[in-house]
Amino acid sequence: MDFTITLAATVAGILVFVSLAVYLAKRYKRCPSDKILVIFGKVGRGQSARCIHGGGALIVPLIQDYQYLSLTPMTIMIDLQNALSLQNIRINVPSTFTVGISTEPAIMTNAAERLLGLPPQDIEAMAREIIFGQLRLTVASLTIEQINQDRESFLTAIRANVEPELNKIGLYLINVNITDITDESNYIYSIGKKAAAEAINKAKVDVAEQEKSGAIGESDANREKEIQVARNVAESVKGQKQAEADQRIYVQQQETQAAVGEAEALRNKEIGIAQNVAEAEKGKKKAEADRRVFVQHQESEAVQGENIASANIADYNATLAVKQAEAWQQGEVARRRAEVEIQKAQYLAEQERLNAEEVVKQEIDKRKVEIAAEATAQQTRLTAKGEADAILMKYEAEAEGIRQVLSSKAAGYQALVHSCAGDPKAAATLLMVEKIQEVVSMQVEAIRNLRIDKITVWDSGAGDGKSSTANFASNLIKTLPPLHEIAKMAGVELPEYLGQMTGESIIADTPLDDPLTPPSPPSPPQPPLATPKIP
Repeated sequence: MDFTITLAATVAGILVFVSLAVYLAKRYKRCPSDKILVIFGKVGRGQSARCIHGGGALIVPLIQDYQYLSLTPMTIMIDLQNALSLQNIRINVPSTFTVGISTEPAIMTNAAERLLGLPPQDIEAMAREIIFGQLRLTVASLTIEQINQDRESFLTAIRANVEPELNKIGLYLINVNITDITDESNYIYSIGKKAAAEAINKAKVDVAEQEKSGAIGESDANREKEIQVARNVAESVKGQKQAEADQRIYVQQQETQAAVGEAEALRNKEIGIAQNVAEAEKGKKKAEADRRVFVQHQESEAVQGENIASANIADYNATLAVKQAEAWQQGEVARRRAEVEIQKAQYLAEQERLNAEEVVKQEIDKRKVEIAAEATAQQTRLTAKGEADAILMKYEAEAEGIRQVLSSKAAGYQALVHSCAGDPKAAATLLMVEKIQEVVSMQVEAIRNLRIDKITVWDSGAGDGKSSTANFASNLIKTLPPLHEIAKMAGVELPEYLGQMTGESIIADTPLDDPLTPPSPPSPPQPPLATPKIP
């Protein structure tokens, strides 16, 4: 009997233990990796809940209970429209925010206190409202340029404003994606268009620079080719016609300089045109951008007035019509002023363009005149140098010829003296004998053209048996110096076979034919001295 009672007690104890173990096993809750286990009830002094991520915990019956919070991220579409920027320009910022419950202990506690038991759509709606407000605040603190151009800074500012507010309800910001930013006044479009225009203008300037470099290289190559051709042509005829070669080189150099000057003028013209077009386009774009900024600024002021009037509509219903009229009046005045400023800007841009074209035209004309003057001066200098070189070569050639003649004469004189046994006096006599015939010819030439038959002589008789006419002719011949006297003047003594000087000159005693008297027999003439025959 006792054994039976003991066995029954043992079995009952085992059953109780097994049941307790099963019960406790059921009360031990494990936390999945994508969830947070929230234990609430009596969890500790000063604590509203105990959050566990990973692991597990035993849920004490009656005094504790549990629920799970999902860590699955939520994607929230935020279509922010007509948000005011720092410049009072309304923009549209469609974006996508990804949020989720944080695993940080403090933030998990906030999530357990504020989100436990809420369906996902309610949590998403709460997060959307927070993001809307903070996104508007962020946009209002930045300019259009900061929002559009520096997206990294914009996203940082969004995180700084949105994430602390989400942490208060147990959420944290995982990712922000700004799909596109637009504005009703097309201000962002204008900024992009301005940047594109600047890039295009810079590309045009780069293309013009490259074309300029290509034109310069081509002109340099042509110039080198023409110079080399001119040098080769000059070298081929340099030995025979140096002066002609110099002239051809000069002509080729002038043509090269003319080609270089023309190329430089064309290059300067193209550069000037490109610069003027770029400056005009830049001024036009700047004026258009300034106009749009001014118009948008005025419109923003008008919108701001309308917003102020709308915000105070509850307190100022009686004055609403008056304020709307004033706002319309301000907008109209601003628009008219903007139109006036636009016309002024267009007038100034057109005036600057015309002034630039006139200045470029005058500069090109000035450059052409300078190049033409320089080419003329260079041509004059080269012409003078060529003429001077030609004259110098002519005189050098003549001097060389005279030098050769004198060298030949010196060699001949040296050979003549050598043939006379070193007697220079005999050599001089031989040279004088060679010149006797030339001297006699010159004497005869002196009186050859005298027409004696045309001379009228009144002869009254001289009383010495000779007529005056005969004396006239005889005295005329006596005026010619005898050969022996000429030789003595030169320090040369003629040989005896040429005659001797005895008393008066032989030529003086030689009778001449008198046309008024009968002819007398002529005396035998000396061999080298023929009596000149008077025609």
